[in-house]
Amino acid sequence: MRVTIADVARAAGVSKTTVSRVLNTKADVDAATAARVREVIDSLGYVPSSGAVGLARGRSRTVAMLTPPLTWPWMGEVLQGAADTVEAAGYGLLLHTCNRGTASIGHFTGQVSARAFDGLLVVEPDNTLDTITTLHRRGLPVVLIDDRGHHPEFPSVATTNREGGASAARHLATAGRTRPLLLAGPTAFGCVRERLDGFLGVLPTDLITEGELTEDSGRTAVTHALAANRPFDSVFAHNDLIAIGAIRALRAAGRRVPDDVAVIGFDDIPAARHTEPPLTTVRQPMRAMGERAARLLLRHLAGTPAPTDPVVLPTELVIRASAP
Repeated sequence: MRVTIADVARAAGVSKTTVSRVLNTKADVDAATAARVREVIDSLGYVPSSGAVGLARGRSRTVAMLTPPLTWPWMGEVLQGAADTVEAAGYGLLLHTCNRGTASIGHFTGQVSARAFDGLLVVEPDNTLDTITTLHRRGLPVVLIDDRGHHPEFPSVATTNREGGASAARHLATAGRTRPLLLAGPTAFGCVRERLDGFLGVLPTDLITEGELTEDSGRTAVTHALAANRPFDSVFAHNDLIAIGAIRALRAAGRRVPDDVAVIGFDDIPAARHTEPPLTTVRQPMRAMGERAARLLLRHLAGTPAPTDPVVLPTELVIRASAP
């Protein structure tokens, strides 16, 4: 059977509170008593719960991460970067996804009330901003990853979305592509607006379609553009899923990629290497974004104030066969 703190207290002839104080290296236990308690701990093989020790110190040594559903194709990279950093610092990571809407948020806020974690990393799920803001104002440390709505109240880690869009436009312009079709995501997202602004600042076009960040959205947008006889020689999609849908619609219509239409995406998810042809895309440093956000949060928990300005990591144009 598992040895408990009560067993240690009984064998050492002290209270459970005294054992707890020894475990947490409190200075108000005399040296002889502390030595006796440690000898009993060693002889009984007692292993203290890290959670219990942390709570006694006022900390759980756990960081939470609130995300959209993990079906988002780049979510795994962000999560892995955060998890590696948190675990290397001796913290646990408590993951909450918003796959069940309000039920998920209710469970999450219950964990906050129970002080199950010390700070929060957020890839902002839909309809959660008010909840996150309230918790932050009540004292919960929060760091946003990929701040889609530009919330200056929160420390955040983002990427150079505007420059990423501009780099795609420069590449198409250099290749002589003068009639691009832009397949934008929801313009309520700050990152979408930045990618759009960056592209249009280099290569203006009136062929702009707003849709969802999904493969179906890309396929539908290209199909409609072709049916409407809107001529275009290139596509810039605001994520790789949209771009993959665009390529499939073009191929189904007998258009050659890249000979007839060049296609560029954004993110560089693993599937981008395996499309036919392989997808040229703007790479986001997704794992590095998770790592940096976790480091900011851990430093804040250790007493270093979080920066007021966003931490912005660079994008990189990765040239493959869909837009050589």
